[in-house]
Amino acid sequence: MRVFLRAAVVIALLCYALRIPANCQELTANRYANVVPGYTLQFPRDEGSHPEFRTEWWYVTGWLTDASGKELGFQVTFFRTRPDLDERNPSRFAPRQVLFAHAALSDLQKGALLHDQRAARAGFDLAEARENRVDVFIDNWSLVEQDSRYHALVQAQNFKFDFMFTPTQPPLLQGEAGYSRKSATAGSASYYYSLPQLAVSGSIARDRKQTPVQGVAWLDHEWSSSYIEPTAVGWDWIGINMDDGGALMAFRMRDAEKHALWAAATTRVRRGEHFEDHLYEAREIEWQPLRNWQSPRTRTSYPIEWRVRVGSRVLTLKPFMDDQESDTRQSTGTIYWEGAVLAYDDRGNRVGRGYLELTGYNGKLTVGAQ
Repeated sequence: MRVFLRAAVVIALLCYALRIPANCQELTANRYANVVPGYTLQFPRDEGSHPEFRTEWWYVTGWLTDASGKELGFQVTFFRTRPDLDERNPSRFAPRQVLFAHAALSDLQKGALLHDQRAARAGFDLAEARENRVDVFIDNWSLVEQDSRYHALVQAQNFKFDFMFTPTQPPLLQGEAGYSRKSATAGSASYYYSLPQLAVSGSIARDRKQTPVQGVAWLDHEWSSSYIEPTAVGWDWIGINMDDGGALMAFRMRDAEKHALWAAATTRVRRGEHFEDHLYEAREIEWQPLRNWQSPRTRTSYPIEWRVRVGSRVLTLKPFMDDQESDTRQSTGTIYWEGAVLAYDDRGNRVGRGYLELTGYNGKLTVGAQ
């Protein structure tokens, strides 16, 4: 009992220092901190790691143009997870935090995704996700905040990214002021914000050639202890940088019959010098698949072309190229489709570029499950 009370005091002090609502003290009972409404995200503090939660990721996707005018898509992602283990283990080798990273390049001329992955336990200055600001790395892969910008360096097996991301807009808080529900009940949720319309500069190296690039990107940062409810098998997600400077994020959680269990969306519209953000409820969102593609490697079928309705706006999403499947069984253990897409309005005019993520089509996801 004395040990329990001592732990409870420490957690209470942590909750007070981080201004987390008092019921986060349930961490004592369930080993992980809870995502609850009412928490106020603060920047840059909340851009860093939240190690008391089970799962966290920093996700950057975007479109690039090289010196010849050729377009490319890219993904750089870092994941942090806190394993369910006895944290009284005094060994420095105990995996109290584990990190993963994915990187991918979509090149229409290649016709297939170039991708690589990393995995490591945190510690020993080899891998870390630090608190209070963006600073996450695995060996020579990193995403670090530098003077209000973000530097990504990825030295993969067949390519190298060296990108600088410059914010052009304030954070877009997803859900209710950053509290993003993933189901009709309060059990599944995340803290979630995005940085749309990031200006990208830097270079890509491959085949012993380095090419300068520039473009636009989207950064997602989420952390949770119970992300996906038991009846959900995966999700469909889009982050679209609109050509007029706006932004649109939408997702739906799916069951085994591919029916929507929950959906949410947020839009940003520029009003002169200001932005107007709007949250949409599940009943205002509709996902309609238009075309499937089957992977020649895993035989998984993905709906890679969509018509998505958010409120009164209807977008048709078409992939930059069909084969943008990532096999990450050597790190996070999943197979998913994530790729660059173009967005068109109901008259067939291009209105935006972004990324589409399709998970759970190769099997049920368990990331952050209850």
